[in-house]
Amino acid sequence: MRTTNLLGWAAPLLQTATALDAEALTSQYFGNDAPWYVDRIPLFEASISEIQEVYYYRWGLFRAHQRDLGADGFLSTEFINDVGWQTSPWAILINAANYHLREGRWSRDRRFKEDYANVLFGPNTNPHQFSEVMADGVWQGYLVDGVLEDAASRLEAMQTVYNSWNATLDIGGYDTSKGLYYIQPLTDATEYTIASIDASGGIDGFTGGNAFRPSINSYQYANALAISKLAALTGDQTLADEYKERAETIKALVQEHLWNSTFEHFIDRFYVDNEYVTYWDPIRGRELVGYVPWTHDLPDDEEAFAQAWKHIIDGEKLAGSHGLRTNEPSYEYYMRQYRYEGDHPECQWNGPAWPYQTTQALTALANLLDHYPTSSATGIITKADYVAILLQYAQLHYNPSYDGILNIEEDYNADTGVPIVGLARSPHYFHSGFIDQVITGFVGIRPSADDVLEVYPLIDETVDYFRIERVLYHGHDVAVQWDATGDRYGTKGLTVEVDGKVAAQSENLTRLTVDISRVDPPEIDRPIALSIQLGADTEYPVGSVSVAGVDDSLIHNVIDGRVWFYPEIVNWWDTPVGNGSEIWYQINFGSSVEVTRAEIAFAAGSELGVDVPSQYRVQVNTGGSWVDVDLGDGEYEHAVANGITNVQWESVETSLLRLVFTPKEGVAVRLVEFKVF
Repeated sequence: MRTTNLLGWAAPLLQTATALDAEALTSQYFGNDAPWYVDRIPLFEASISEIQEVYYYRWGLFRAHQRDLGADGFLSTEFINDVGWQTSPWAILINAANYHLREGRWSRDRRFKEDYANVLFGPNTNPHQFSEVMADGVWQGYLVDGVLEDAASRLEAMQTVYNSWNATLDIGGYDTSKGLYYIQPLTDATEYTIASIDASGGIDGFTGGNAFRPSINSYQYANALAISKLAALTGDQTLADEYKERAETIKALVQEHLWNSTFEHFIDRFYVDNEYVTYWDPIRGRELVGYVPWTHDLPDDEEAFAQAWKHIIDGEKLAGSHGLRTNEPSYEYYMRQYRYEGDHPECQWNGPAWPYQTTQALTALANLLDHYPTSSATGIITKADYVAILLQYAQLHYNPSYDGILNIEEDYNADTGVPIVGLARSPHYFHSGFIDQVITGFVGIRPSADDVLEVYPLIDETVDYFRIERVLYHGHDVAVQWDATGDRYGTKGLTVEVDGKVAAQSENLTRLTVDISRVDPPEIDRPIALSIQLGADTEYPVGSVSVAGVDDSLIHNVIDGRVWFYPEIVNWWDTPVGNGSEIWYQINFGSSVEVTRAEIAFAAGSELGVDVPSQYRVQVNTGGSWVDVDLGDGEYEHAVANGITNVQWESVETSLLRLVFTPKEGVAVRLVEFKVF
């Protein structure tokens, strides 16, 4: 149903419905850190409390995983702490980049996704670190903000990355005889899949098992289409045609060779040929990765392909009672634990529920239900299933290992909902999406390259109401609400608002499409933090403290560009317990710089024995002497606990600056970050 400023029934257009309370909602979910969010995120509420709560938790997760690189901008990290296999010192892991970008495209502050894309396509990224779908991630961002200049500026780098996979690599590559891409499951971020376990004869499966997988071929299909579409928008039709042809070739070959009619599923074929497995043979079971072609809209809308969706709601196959299984219980090595770190189980993909692939499956299902009419008409899977799987996924976030506190980890037992890995690196793990699945699926905002706003919520009668607002789309403020009875918002049905005015309504859940012009979103503000020390071995800037015997890593935490207030993950320096004495944290910039303000993150908690200082001030060294900065007509803000304390002063040049503060009697000060501009 196409509705352009028209109602779905005979009633006059209403003006804007009751707006959500931005300050109340952000304060409820983020406490003293609410100012960071209030102008950066769309506000959302829903009758299903778990989906609402996890939506805001995931924005907190997004915030915690933004690493400030100083002059190099921001990137999104996968693990909240450093791990040995990241590209250091930038903490880059590209396997979840597409989903980081899809989450970030809904932030009203475009800096995070744009800076991250610059890093991903910059000189410090290893494009073969893992399989990737980065070009598509940039394209998906363009669909929301409509800023062609930013997206198209990466076209050359996108082609370089794309073509680098057309080689024979140790971890994967391109098979010219088949016209398809293959990869080692480990490098596909899915170690211990059927291909890698069976290629080892069931002995292991961490490495090896190179296979033609639905994932990497779908990724290259999506990347090729992204390049083609961006090229067409810039007027380079030759380049557009070239990459469209590449995409169409991959699509045809995936459907011809990776669809298995016996399993009624997209599955791997072996690239490796050894004593256990044979080149080009299909693997012997279904995996959740078989839905990734729909994640990127690869399959044709055919009833035969739609049969694959039976398996994701079958409790004996891929549907666990608490999460989606990565392969089926019928597999010989289902849930066999091969790998440990000490006594702790390590990551495996032979059955556990993984938020990463659950994200892919939900995106795939949203695409199917939105624009695969033949497949949807089969009735095999419905909007009720989408809501059920999204809710099941939301419930995984309530971590039993932390007394039900929201804390997403690496993987789970799909039949119990209990985390499996539970290592130091695992809490608050950003290897997945959720915000995007709420906005594009549950709410149903379907981003488009055209000048339209299309809304088709994938909800059923279990959802009494929802409202989302402050969605920045093509430069406009958009709100969408559903009220089954009219009791919540005073207007029954589905309502779409653009820039504060009702643009379309329907009494029923249906597709609403509104013509919308494209306007420039606000300019990106890019203040550069001068205090960031990327690695502890970086010469400058460098931190020091007035307290003897402090570990260098703790000193480094305060200027590492990362801010979060999770009490279970150290990213701070704790001072000694207060006894009335002043303490300082000093930054040596290595040369004279102009400084004018600071953002200070103090953490607090009575149960932790830490609190904000009783007083603080900022000093600079000029002419060999320490002097307080000149606040002009301003004054120091009251120190904020678990949020940002801002200090502004008259601009001054210095090579040395320090924060001087006095801990309260009997408690320590926890200094999370001292960011200077």
